[in-house]
Amino acid sequence: MAVLVRLLGEVGTEVDGRLVDLGTPKQRCVLAALAVDEGRVVPVERLVERISGIEGAARSRSTLHSYISRLRRSLADASGVSIVRRSGGYALVTDAAEPVTDLHRFRDLRSQAGVDDVQAVSAWTEALALWRGQPLTGVDGAWAEAERDRLALERLAAEHDLADALLRLGKGGQLVSELSGRSAQQPLDERVAAQYMLALHQAGRTIDALEQYRQIRARLVEELGTEPGTALHELHQQLLSADSALTAAVRSHSVVIPRQLPMAPTPFVGRRSELDVLDATAAVTAVVGTGGVGKTWLALHWAHQNADRFPDGQLYVDLRGFSPDGLLDPTAAVRGFLDALGVESGRIPIEPHAQTALFRSLVAGKRMLLVLDNAADTAQVTPLLPGSGSCTVLVTSRNRLPGLVTGHGALHVSLDVLDDATAHELLVARLGAGQVEAGRDAADELVRLCGGFPLALSIIAGRVSTCAGSSLPTVALELRESMLDVLDEGDPVASLPAVLSLSYNALTSEQMHAFVLLACAPGPDVGLPAASALTGLSHTRTVLRGLEQASLISLDAAGRYGMHDLIRRHAALQELAPDVREAALRRVVAFYLHTAHAADRLVHLHRVDIELEPPDHSLSLPDAAAAMEWFRTEHLCVLAAQHTASTLGLERSVWQLAWSLSTFHQLRGHHHDQIAVWQAALSATDPDVRVLGHRQLGIAHTELGSYSEAMDHLRQALALAEEQGDETAQAHTHTVLARAYEQQGDDRRALAHSISALDLCRVLGNPVWEARALNGVGWSAARLGDHELAREHCLAALDVHRAHHDPSGEAGVLDSLGYIAHLAGDHEVAVAHYRESLALQRELAFDYGVAEVLAALGAPHAALGQHDEARAVWQEALEIYRQQGRTEEAERIQEQLDGLAQSR
Repeated sequence: MAVLVRLLGEVGTEVDGRLVDLGTPKQRCVLAALAVDEGRVVPVERLVERISGIEGAARSRSTLHSYISRLRRSLADASGVSIVRRSGGYALVTDAAEPVTDLHRFRDLRSQAGVDDVQAVSAWTEALALWRGQPLTGVDGAWAEAERDRLALERLAAEHDLADALLRLGKGGQLVSELSGRSAQQPLDERVAAQYMLALHQAGRTIDALEQYRQIRARLVEELGTEPGTALHELHQQLLSADSALTAAVRSHSVVIPRQLPMAPTPFVGRRSELDVLDATAAVTAVVGTGGVGKTWLALHWAHQNADRFPDGQLYVDLRGFSPDGLLDPTAAVRGFLDALGVESGRIPIEPHAQTALFRSLVAGKRMLLVLDNAADTAQVTPLLPGSGSCTVLVTSRNRLPGLVTGHGALHVSLDVLDDATAHELLVARLGAGQVEAGRDAADELVRLCGGFPLALSIIAGRVSTCAGSSLPTVALELRESMLDVLDEGDPVASLPAVLSLSYNALTSEQMHAFVLLACAPGPDVGLPAASALTGLSHTRTVLRGLEQASLISLDAAGRYGMHDLIRRHAALQELAPDVREAALRRVVAFYLHTAHAADRLVHLHRVDIELEPPDHSLSLPDAAAAMEWFRTEHLCVLAAQHTASTLGLERSVWQLAWSLSTFHQLRGHHHDQIAVWQAALSATDPDVRVLGHRQLGIAHTELGSYSEAMDHLRQALALAEEQGDETAQAHTHTVLARAYEQQGDDRRALAHSISALDLCRVLGNPVWEARALNGVGWSAARLGDHELAREHCLAALDVHRAHHDPSGEAGVLDSLGYIAHLAGDHEVAVAHYRESLALQRELAFDYGVAEVLAALGAPHAALGQHDEARAVWQEALEIYRQQGRTEEAERIQEQLDGLAQSR
């Protein structure tokens, strides 16, 4: 039975040529997200991000298993193809000899293109025939868009390679029409222009080829302010004069097969996914990453492992892009290549551009590998690129080399640090399993402190091996006390501080300033708006782009900038005036405070407001959902900003940040964080702040079941509020006391405090507060069995919340009405109320409330005999409870699910 999963066009599956119904677009997306990594495990976290993006990942995780189950049913007839659950994720696997996806068949065919151009043309033609349109058609989202762009580059590279092979076979005449269209679509691509010119020449239209050169040269000068590159210029010269000297040099040189690769790194561990990408063998691949992350090791390991794929030889050059000795001039590298290729010195042209042309002519049509190590930028690499697609070029650099990707279709491989398991494997490989096992705890600490940097780990291993008296525990102690000193071997090649210093010294003054400030930014990462506040620059994005291209910071898919701990330590050692650092920190603290305050106002419309100083920097958010998403993304940074405010002595900012986080913490169940921020805020001398702090601590301890601590804080809050005659604070504290007594099973005291809160709210004249108090009375009355009184108060509260457009309050009242209806035996009414509440909670992204409503909704479903519906909502509630670390609630739901299973 022939099975084909199509990705290179509309996403679909065929069994013996018959289309399989894959169901909803989301299910197609799940299949695509697994199929692009056919045979490899896709972690659950990465899978849900591919399906719904960073923003929707948390919501999609709970429904992922449903998509997987339905897809498995859809693929039931696809014999030999299955979706399997493996450690940490899922994988699409097949027992067939060849790949099941058209994408991987395409890549296999590209890799099969041999030395012979006839064979290569056949393989590339068959590979391109697999494309049926725009890849991943029918799948939406940020991941799909990025994947489409990447796959388009792979297709373009194959089309270029096919055109080069046909041109070498003298079949340019049949390419004129195709290359004419491609040239119109990519008017500044010099490789396409050269192919089109050569095709015109082979078709007997040399005059048209020369006119094409005139046009592209004029366009490059006008739009980019640059002349054509060396390859295009030399082709133009050949078409003009059929350069005899060049032809003679090419024909007369002796056949030499260079083998210039340095020794392969040993031991080499990990990097399986990156090696798989390199195996695809694009014409040009750029391996980029920060200093010490192992770019050269990866390139050389892969080059030695695949040397047999390049029978015409391997060329290597260290371009010294970040060497203290300075850059290697590309002309010197070309001269070195000519020497390696056996060209006699008397036959090497004097002019650099002629040497480059000779080099490209010598390697044209050959299966060679060029490793261009440690490149500074695209300009240094470009003169060394062959003009023939038969060669493979592997470039390593600390810079991102965007020009190489856009201008030459390079495949981009971003190298990150090693994970803990692989880092541990590297230590074992260097020191032996016995020594590492003997110092297991120290080894684990060293892995953590080195942060996955291969260079750092190798320095550590070398120190243990060569220094008398050194052991893993002693080096771990040294590293703990003086991180960067231990990693400084005094050799720019084998010293992490030296490697980082070279990168730092290559920055502009603005980039240096921003780099040092980013190292002291609160939180694990930073978004662009906060970074702008920190640096005080209007063009922060441009400055950060330079740091990213230097691989000193990273930019993730969510637009967050991060810095590895070792790099952060290095940045923190750079000079910065204390007043400059403090001013920057004050700006970023103010940014987080004002944005958090504005976000809280969107989420809790009717909360008593606080007064802030006018903002210098803040972010405008459109609605409550966006506000909750901002809190989710920036939560750790806002917590860190409060700590920074405390160290700077900004007492007012400390409690105001706690206030601004409170609604988010309550709605998301972050009770331990709530306790931490309000404990910090209690250092304030303002008595109003102390009342607020004790009340918030009482709420958090109540939710955690720490009733002794909760009651102590709430009694202090009520006493202080009564002492100050603050009726607003008293009303809110009575509301919280009602909740605390209810949690302890004392519903009569809970009702008494709810009534006290209602009486005070009526005096205060705030209708929304009154509505919340009405709901509190109704809830307590329902728990005491007085359903009529409960329903009366809750319906009155519902009218007020709706009249004042308070969706949060409305959701709470609907939850109460669902509870009342269920207790009264009106299960269908209960389901309706709970469903309404759930829709509002989801819309507002209130995970805490969503879990509570889901947990309650299962009971009326079960009472109506709707076991599948009950199981679905309880299962989702269970997953959310587990994500929130609410063990007791999770156990209760699991018991209900077990009971449901036994009742069937």
